[in-house]
Amino acid sequence: MATDTPPPLNIAPRDKAEILAQALPYIRKFHGKTMVIKYGGNAMTDPALQADFAEDVVLLKLVGMNPVVVHGGGPQIEAALGRLGKKGKFIQGMRVTDAETMEVVEWVLAGEVQQDIVGLINQAGGKAVGLTGRDGGLIRAQKLKMVDNKDPNLEHDVGQVGDIVSIDPSVVKALQDDAFIPVISPIGFGENNESYNINADVVAGKLATVLKAEKLILLTNTPGVLDKAGKLLTDLTAREIDELFADGTISGGMLPKIAGALDAARSGVNAVHIIDGRVPHAMLLEILTEQAYGTMIRSH
Repeated sequence: MATDTPPPLNIAPRDKAEILAQALPYIRKFHGKTMVIKYGGNAMTDPALQADFAEDVVLLKLVGMNPVVVHGGGPQIEAALGRLGKKGKFIQGMRVTDAETMEVVEWVLAGEVQQDIVGLINQAGGKAVGLTGRDGGLIRAQKLKMVDNKDPNLEHDVGQVGDIVSIDPSVVKALQDDAFIPVISPIGFGENNESYNINADVVAGKLATVLKAEKLILLTNTPGVLDKAGKLLTDLTAREIDELFADGTISGGMLPKIAGALDAARSGVNAVHIIDGRVPHAMLLEILTEQAYGTMIRSH
């Protein structure tokens, strides 16, 4: 009978003990600490990597850390809009979200994607609970004002795309204290009860700040922040990041990711990790070993 389970690794018992012993100082150091994890990219679409991610989250919870998962769902939203014959429109990298698109965003993120992640974590032995920004009044939002890149007097209307006004983390804290793993869809609500689609990196960054998280971990489809020669920069301070912005080393799709990461690092999150979600168990390797599997941005 064929199964999808990979063959067990042939590690000698002594080596296994050595590996566990090496993880111990990290487990001790981060015990009781909150880790906000932005889950996206390949880690979210490849079944083997999905299972690894779920196992990592459950293990972190079992050794006494408090993981909080924030997810995106760009490709899934695109696919759903395609099925309805709607073409996604983007302005300056931001999805234009009319009322109909917002409905699709809500059912894809809060229905399909979120529940898949909850199921994966539960299957791996955890107790996950799905939330959107509406639950417990978690994410208050307002319409995003998007200023044109080239002409600051010009403003683009991107529909129901939101900017975070405030985050009330009490529902997340209540779940954490009770052995649950919160899985959060990046949907906020406005003062007239309207819904807003919010960038998941932004939600993860703000949530990490409000929860006073020890770490913010962003799973991406890149090895991390690369220098101009394509070499991985494993350890950066906020100041060094500013220099990389200034000389154009960091550009394109990495800009909003790093901007949010930087805000979190400056607002009291001890370390932000931008890690390669295509590496199996990248998260455990980054948190529990010396080896870098991405870029760590330190607050100072």
